[in-house]
Amino acid sequence: MQHDEVIWQVIRHNHCSFMAKIETGIFCRNPYNVTGICNRSSCPLANSRYATIREHDGVFYLYMKTIERAHMPNKLWERVKLPRNYEKALEIIDKHLMFWPKLLVHKTKQRLTKMTQMRIRMRKLALKTREKIMTTPRKEKKREARREEKAEKAAVLEKSIETELLERLKKGVYGDIYNYPVDKYNEILDKEVIKDAVSEDEEEPEIEYVEGYEALEEEEDMEDFGGLAISNLDDDNVGMDNDDDEETVAVERKRGRKDSTRKLEKEEPVAKSKKKAKVLIEVEHEDTNERQTAVL
Repeated sequence: MQHDEVIWQVIRHNHCSFMAKIETGIFCRNPYNVTGICNRSSCPLANSRYATIREHDGVFYLYMKTIERAHMPNKLWERVKLPRNYEKALEIIDKHLMFWPKLLVHKTKQRLTKMTQMRIRMRKLALKTREKIMTTPRKEKKREARREEKAEKAAVLEKSIETELLERLKKGVYGDIYNYPVDKYNEILDKEVIKDAVSEDEEEPEIEYVEGYEALEEEEDMEDFGGLAISNLDDDNVGMDNDDDEETVAVERKRGRKDSTRKLEKEEPVAKSKKKAKVLIEVEHEDTNERQTAVL
């Protein structure tokens, strides 16, 4: 048979695992305590008839304990779910605790009020954006710094080994007997090709000078060849017409003079070093009827 006074005397004066003594007072850490204070009326162990309110996942429940279920620990507490509306929750508390001690009912309602206010404050704080200060211990900082140093050293070592192996492969030190990943080798070669292309692009362009009157010089050369052909034809015609009549000789002489003058005007500035065309000059005296020819 359960005796509340004996239990209280044992707990209060001997030992209780839920008791917390501090400078301001003596408190109780039992989750079913309605006030959190260690005294006779608030102790859930020393009262066979007890009621309190607890929260599970944001939902409030009314817990009630009676002496009729003291012999069944698995069914010791009766739980009733309370609505989110504060007034309706108070009505349910009054309904289930109608014949209970007024002090216990009043403390239960006070606990419901405090918990409701706490839930409202939690919602407001969740909606606000607040800065979160994160602290990193010194040991973690030192550990991370050591890891970074080791990683840097390992990276430098791997790079040097890679370059050395690449140089040896290029020189043919190992010959055909080696087991090196082909993909990595090709990647390194591609990187070198890209570096060479970038260096070529970065070089300054060279300045070149180009002749700008090639077409004009070609035209002048063609005119020189044309003058030479005409002079040769004129010489042949003059030699063949020496035996013709006087009238034809005079006409050819005039043509030869005109052609020779034109030819000289063209050839003087351009082709001085080339062979000059032959010029035939005839002089006729009226008294003696003699002809003199001179070839230049």
